[in-house]
Amino acid sequence: MTARLTLARALEHARAALDGGQAMASVAVLHGGSPGAPAPGERLCVWASAHEGTLGNANLDAAAIRIARAALAPGTRPAPHDIEADGIRCTVYVEPHLPPPELVILGAGHVARPLCRLGAMLGFRVIVLDDRPEFATRERFPEADEVRVPDFTDPFRGLKIGGGSYLVLVTRGHKYDFEALRDVLRRPERPAYVGMIGSRRRTRAALESLVREGIDDERLRAVHAPIGLDLRGETPDEIAVSIAAEIVMVRRGGTGQPLRDRERVAERWIRPGE
Repeated sequence: MTARLTLARALEHARAALDGGQAMASVAVLHGGSPGAPAPGERLCVWASAHEGTLGNANLDAAAIRIARAALAPGTRPAPHDIEADGIRCTVYVEPHLPPPELVILGAGHVARPLCRLGAMLGFRVIVLDDRPEFATRERFPEADEVRVPDFTDPFRGLKIGGGSYLVLVTRGHKYDFEALRDVLRRPERPAYVGMIGSRRRTRAALESLVREGIDDERLRAVHAPIGLDLRGETPDEIAVSIAAEIVMVRRGGTGQPLRDRERVAERWIRPGE
């Protein structure tokens, strides 16, 4: 059992998580329900494999920690919970503090600039990578959280790629896109989204090559290539919008289908001649 956790310390942990650190769920006592219950305001901070603070009883802590770790799953909302252990009952408020999703843009060309702006608008932590120092600059990407100049032989070195990562491969050459895609697909981690720019012919050639190299079919089918929704976009801004729209669709579980076609309000409610 760890020492009592102050509110200031809990807020520090919450801020660290929201700034891109490890996901954390806070537990705060709302009120007790039995003799010996912890006082309102007693709290815990819980991570996937650690916790800090105590409610004053090891088994009560364990009950709260189980609920808090379940709250670390994406989509979980803050909520009160009744917990009980060793005859002690109380109601706690469990609130997840999750780091923002990361949009990693490999390539700092014309499409990357509007995509960076859109990613920041959509709440992503945006990281821009390019091996050309004159392109990967803070002046060109003021909305990015990080701008890096990696060696394209290992473009993702130092990045933690995981379930909250959205990767966009839009380099200046298909060779670099392909090699980056192969790098990602060989990793055990599975990003939330991988998209690669390119024509149908280049995409097919790339995927066929990866099949021959033994990349798992399921991983290949999850790749969004050619990248983006079909908006018939031509300019870099329009292409960036189609990519951002696809990312939102994946993140929120949408279909990409026009709402008009799905809801068919006119066909259902407007009769000919009315």
